[in-house]
Amino acid sequence: MNPAASHGGEIRRVRVRVVGRVQGVGYRPWVYARARALGLTGCVFNDVHGVVVEAQGARVDDLVAELRTGGPPTARVDAVTVESCAPVTLEGPFEIRHSVAGAHASAAIGPDLAPCEACLTELFTPEDRRHLYPFLNCTHCGPRYTITRALPYDRPNTALAGFPLCEACGREYADPLDRRFHAQPLACPTCGPRLRISTTDAWQVLRGGGTVAFKGVGGFQLVCNALDEAAVARLRTRKHRDAKPFAVMVLNAASAALFAQLGDQELALLQDPTRPVVVLPVSQATTRLAPSVAPGLNTLGVMLPATPLHHLLFFEALGRPSGTQWLTQPHALAWVATSANVHGEPLLISNEAAHQNLAAIADVVLDHNRDILTRVDDSVMRVVAGQPRFIRRARGFVPDPVALDFDGPCVLALGGHQKTTVTLTRGKEAFVSQHVGTLDNAATRAFFQETVAHLQKTLDVAPELVAHDLHPDFFSTHLALQQRVPTVAVQHHHAHVASVLAEHQHSQPVVALVLDGFGLGTDGGLWGGELLGVDGARLERLGHLRPLRLPGGGDLAARQPWRMALSVAVELGLEDRVLPGLEQQGATRTLVDLVKRGVGAPWSSSAGRVFDAAAGLLGICPVNQCDAQAPMLLEALVRQAYMTPGLWRILDQHGKRVLDVGGLLAALVEREPQDGAELFHGTFAAALVDFAAPVARANGGVLVLGGGCLMNAVLTAALVDGFARCGVKTLLPAQVPANDGGLSLGQAAVASWQHNPRGAPCAWQFPRA
Repeated sequence: MNPAASHGGEIRRVRVRVVGRVQGVGYRPWVYARARALGLTGCVFNDVHGVVVEAQGARVDDLVAELRTGGPPTARVDAVTVESCAPVTLEGPFEIRHSVAGAHASAAIGPDLAPCEACLTELFTPEDRRHLYPFLNCTHCGPRYTITRALPYDRPNTALAGFPLCEACGREYADPLDRRFHAQPLACPTCGPRLRISTTDAWQVLRGGGTVAFKGVGGFQLVCNALDEAAVARLRTRKHRDAKPFAVMVLNAASAALFAQLGDQELALLQDPTRPVVVLPVSQATTRLAPSVAPGLNTLGVMLPATPLHHLLFFEALGRPSGTQWLTQPHALAWVATSANVHGEPLLISNEAAHQNLAAIADVVLDHNRDILTRVDDSVMRVVAGQPRFIRRARGFVPDPVALDFDGPCVLALGGHQKTTVTLTRGKEAFVSQHVGTLDNAATRAFFQETVAHLQKTLDVAPELVAHDLHPDFFSTHLALQQRVPTVAVQHHHAHVASVLAEHQHSQPVVALVLDGFGLGTDGGLWGGELLGVDGARLERLGHLRPLRLPGGGDLAARQPWRMALSVAVELGLEDRVLPGLEQQGATRTLVDLVKRGVGAPWSSSAGRVFDAAAGLLGICPVNQCDAQAPMLLEALVRQAYMTPGLWRILDQHGKRVLDVGGLLAALVEREPQDGAELFHGTFAAALVDFAAPVARANGGVLVLGGGCLMNAVLTAALVDGFARCGVKTLLPAQVPANDGGLSLGQAAVASWQHNPRGAPCAWQFPRA
């Protein structure tokens, strides 16, 4: 019988454990209020595993029911367990008790959240004691993960430890009925952190076309006027950021609609308290934004203010309006808001580093004395194929775990080389770190190691297995092999597939289509456009794209799409038609001869290089000035993709299914860029459906889609629709990025499955069609 089942008017006592995001979100005050309303006695307290409720009375079953289904707005309940206890006598009223420490933490710290409506009202109410105070917060909003050193989540373990509460804040902190009860970052102008310069001074710099280094939640941002082309161009020059698009910050959704198109899902994402950057279609009616914000693109990354300090900057720019109505009204005002870092290095978090390293970029530094303990960049999302998808998962979502349908050893997974993340498993949860970046320099590698250590400390676990990429030269692989526990090497595209399987809790053998830039194959080859069979820890290569030569090697070919155009020309015997257009890039007959002989031009089945070849052939982007610039510009040209049959072939080579899109690439030669881009997207998608659908139908009718090429919304939507029309169900990443930001989750899953196989060995043979 359920221990919480009703016993009429009988006085009973239960002990309830609640696990999930239940610390730092006002969960104990919520329990306190509900228990008092139900006439119960007992207590509620935090421990290292979550929240414990001891309740006694005739209506404990009602409280347990509410614990299972209710809670404050930002809480997340993952599990509720109930144990019957013997009633006690002479107990006082229900109370909130102090946290209980323990040896092994399993509670979760909440992510950082934007100011709630109640706090914003206080911020702009002149009579309130926190009027215009940039660090106000409550249990429903404010910093969490970025200011926490360790569990349990109590003030002494946060960056606010050095700020003793004043009398007024102390009363709020101790009052169970106050929304600031045990709000660990609680502060006011009397006792809390302070700005070094005023927001008025910062606004004067922005108004004059300058750049402000702004101390945000998880690190510094560089802010300038997004409507001022000279200011944006100057920031690009100073930051050495040639073409990568900038995100912009606007005050509210009504203001966002002045610059971009908003559907219902985009609107919900934009206004979510997690405050991601949301990639939106550019409004055709606007010419307000500086052209340098997102050159050549038809999309714009937009975010709303994530902190009270951001709101105060808009307040200054709008002339210090009265009341709060202005907070929801449209304003043609937008800031560039981009990560403050030296080119290629991690986000800066300390005041000293910002003043030292940003002196040549920013005209003034707007900082304060509340430390950032964990650097976390902005999350970036986009609605793709009808669902929100991550481009970068970071602030607002980390450290929320991915729920798993399997338990196993504690696995530390170290990701790949680009867009790196770290994953640490604890029981049936996988904690995927914030975006770390590309491990090319000492600073990013130090941040990577810092992230590994921080995850282990805050989760209070030690890894029993370490998973890493198959590539032996990655820094992440070297670090994995230095650990004093067993290691598991996981093939790159296997990890992409396993990541999707883990988050969807899909345990059956499955066929997958992975469209990616590069990953070392099990045969030592350069893979990237793969049809795979995956059965847990078992991988079988069923097919792939027909390989192309990479003139100059993989890195050079990825940076210079004209080389891929040359490769296609050589492969198809079209060099006489293509070479004249590439000569100014350095293409010569000698290079053509080297490619024909395969000198310095390895083969690769990469789907990413197919996109580069298309962009190179159309003359859209001979040289990438930022990561994936050519595919982004190619996608931006598409208004209505279309398909022409007969431009691809499906071959059988050595028992593998091989997709040859040489006919499609040949058809791009001498086409106009927009027409070529639309033909390429529509036909490549149709070819991929033709390639993979028969195999998926022969293996259960489910197909996993993964890899960095799924960042292309046009391609992904066409694939999902095309496979659906063929009767194939697709599984796509949703909780982590499809790009290499999701690798570590997949590596952790494969390592766990390898260590603890699911049942008997499977004899699944993956029929080809």
